[in-house]
Amino acid sequence: MAGKTALINKTKKQPFHIYFKHHWWLYAMFLPGAIYFIVFKYIPITNLVIAFQDYNPWLGLFKSPFVGWKHFENFFKGNDFFMLLRNTLAISFLNLIFYFPMPIIVALLLNEIKNYRYKSSIQTMIYIPYFISMVIVASITYTLLNERDGVINMIIKEFSGETVKFLSGKEYFRGIIVIQNIWKETGWGMIIFLAALAGVDMELYEAARVDGAGRWKQMWHITLPAIRGTIVIMLILRVGAILNTGFEQIFLMSNSLNRSVAEVFDTYVYRLGITNGQYSFSTAVGLFKGIVGCIMVLGTNWVAKRCGETGIY
Repeated sequence: MAGKTALINKTKKQPFHIYFKHHWWLYAMFLPGAIYFIVFKYIPITNLVIAFQDYNPWLGLFKSPFVGWKHFENFFKGNDFFMLLRNTLAISFLNLIFYFPMPIIVALLLNEIKNYRYKSSIQTMIYIPYFISMVIVASITYTLLNERDGVINMIIKEFSGETVKFLSGKEYFRGIIVIQNIWKETGWGMIIFLAALAGVDMELYEAARVDGAGRWKQMWHITLPAIRGTIVIMLILRVGAILNTGFEQIFLMSNSLNRSVAEVFDTYVYRLGITNGQYSFSTAVGLFKGIVGCIMVLGTNWVAKRCGETGIY
């Protein structure tokens, strides 16, 4: 025991260049992720100042006139703000209600399967859609639901003689988005909760069986409390991204007929900033979205701690 303690102290006191020499491969693995965050996350923060300017690419960042809160005031007073807020919150809350519980439910069900091969096969089939590009998901959705020759519409036409405007109907858009998320993302969340379930002490189940507890009571009194911390952390991250509905998915599934319910903050920033060249206004909208997300993360984390959970930090 004394020798192990001396070895730990010796490791802690060794110079950085020696530690780096022995563990350079860890830094090599860390480097791509660090470069990604620096280039695409931290460097763009320095350009947020254009939200307070009438930015002109020809004048540059330092010579463009400063206008203060002008773009924020125009955004909040305009008609688009409430439309964007309504559409974004509607999709986010639907995802929170229907998508968020699905990985938990699937993980709990898989945890009850004792046949390893059967369990692994189901787990793989559920996880595979996560690796499919959203472009392919949108193409599959179009193939199934388009009004002219979509598979589902052809089946409906055989029974009713009419087709349903799934892709152009405003009333179907949000449901399609949620179903896509459930199909594509459930596998990733399932892996996280299965990893949490792997750490549950099996002796607790044995003691519960001795006391006469069935599978339902074991799940309710042992399994769920054991993964409660993971559920809280995932909920905090989900609530923090409440204004982030995913640009690619919404952009691919929206069209001129359903835009009144499909336009969200992400697509709005793209349309005004990239397509129309309103750089300062779109930056102000994006900055507002980021600040709200930060506040939601901090607020949800505070509530989690007040309720006795550990939270993210």
